[in-house]
Amino acid sequence: MRIELRSDTFTRPTPAMLNAIMQAEVGDDVFQEDPSVNRLEAMAARLFGKEAALYCPSGTMSNQIAIKVHTQPGDEVICEQQAHVYIYEGGGIAFNSGAQVKAIAGVNGRIKAEQVVTAINPDDVHKARTSLVCLENTSNRGGGSCYDWNDIVAISQVCTINRLKYHLDGARLFNALVATGQKPSDYGEVFDSISICLNKGLGCPMGSILVGSAAFIKQARRVRKVFGGGMRQAGFMAASGIYALENNIERLKEDHDHAKQIAAKLAGKDFVGEIMPVETNILIFGVKGRFTAASLADTLKHFDIHCMAISPTQIRMVTHLDVNDEMVDKLLSVIDGL
Repeated sequence: MRIELRSDTFTRPTPAMLNAIMQAEVGDDVFQEDPSVNRLEAMAARLFGKEAALYCPSGTMSNQIAIKVHTQPGDEVICEQQAHVYIYEGGGIAFNSGAQVKAIAGVNGRIKAEQVVTAINPDDVHKARTSLVCLENTSNRGGGSCYDWNDIVAISQVCTINRLKYHLDGARLFNALVATGQKPSDYGEVFDSISICLNKGLGCPMGSILVGSAAFIKQARRVRKVFGGGMRQAGFMAASGIYALENNIERLKEDHDHAKQIAAKLAGKDFVGEIMPVETNILIFGVKGRFTAASLADTLKHFDIHCMAISPTQIRMVTHLDVNDEMVDKLLSVIDGL
């Protein structure tokens, strides 16, 4: 029994999702005539209370499109120092947008409004023009941590006062929504743009949705084309997104519960150091004593349990819809025996 915990990107379509893919009605999305893509985009826009949406191949592309639309070359983007847009998107902010980053040291991947205020550059010809603030919710390197809604609103107010655009990397936003009980439409009211991955906890083979105003999405569609993201019969994959939004959101709570069970078992082991607070489906913990992160990952691999050493002293495990109760029980038993 293989237990895959390296990422929730390893999920595979369920038989029901595969059936939805096979039955999809398709056209040519470059002509905006793919019915399934159009339905998915309309569904996502309506869900977040936005005017329009754009289906993209990946979350990295949807984030980079948003940054490109919101900035001009020479601008500066504010984000947390471990933000995905900064450290995991291949230098895309510089390469695609000609912008630079002011990275803020947050707590578990989250920043505060007062930090944003301090980071905004003055109107000075010697300084880059601050134009955009990006948040990530949940925070990947923050151990799946969720923003407090009041902090999101406070940063939004800073952006409004200073005429900054406000983008959310919501790769795992639905995990945050399920964990906190918040509504998608609340996020739509405060952010100028939001990207949502379909290929993580929601279980699709690929895809991300970018939502925003009609004018923003019109420009985003042009940028997607320039980035090489014009797609043809994309409705087959869009059908998986429709299925996921209709069926796979509430079940994310199971993944959160599994992550908390694993964390509770690890807490009693002598080789486990600090465990980051577990709010959603990501578990990051320190390794000490008789194991390094790499050697512990190798040991677990002998039991066909696959996790990721993200530093010499830390391991990340991510639960998802392909990790069931039986697998969690096996993992707990293996941990017991170490």
